[in-house]
Amino acid sequence: MFLGEYVHNIDSKGRLTLPAKYRTDLAKGVVITRGVERCLLVFPADAWENLANDITSLPFTRKDARIFNRFFFGGASECAPDKQGRVLLPNNLRTYANLDGETVIVCLDKHMEIWNPERWRQAEEDMEEKIEIIAEGLAELGIL
Repeated sequence: MFLGEYVHNIDSKGRLTLPAKYRTDLAKGVVITRGVERCLLVFPADAWENLANDITSLPFTRKDARIFNRFFFGGASECAPDKQGRVLLPNNLRTYANLDGETVIVCLDKHMEIWNPERWRQAEEDMEEKIEIIAEGLAELGIL
């Protein structure tokens, strides 16, 4: 389970150090892809495989499913962390998420998100404004 928020820097070679406490869990490799909110998503190999199976089972005849497949898989990159726990973020993904220098890594149970710090601050503000309404809706579903 991935939890917490971490600030890490991308080095001059485009490498990002993942949180030290999760390096063992990520040693088998990760897949990094575009997130819907212009962040990057980081999945351990096994979680990626489960999610990929769900996405590829969507009906090919649906245009929205085809578009999502292109978005999700077309930008994906398999990465193996080095001995220091660094992964190389491909240029196309860094450009997509506007990442250069400082990043915020947000851990969300089965995956992580990598954010531009300013975009993350904006996302947090939006989240804080809406959390009460969202929590009420989840309570009605019996989740909270």
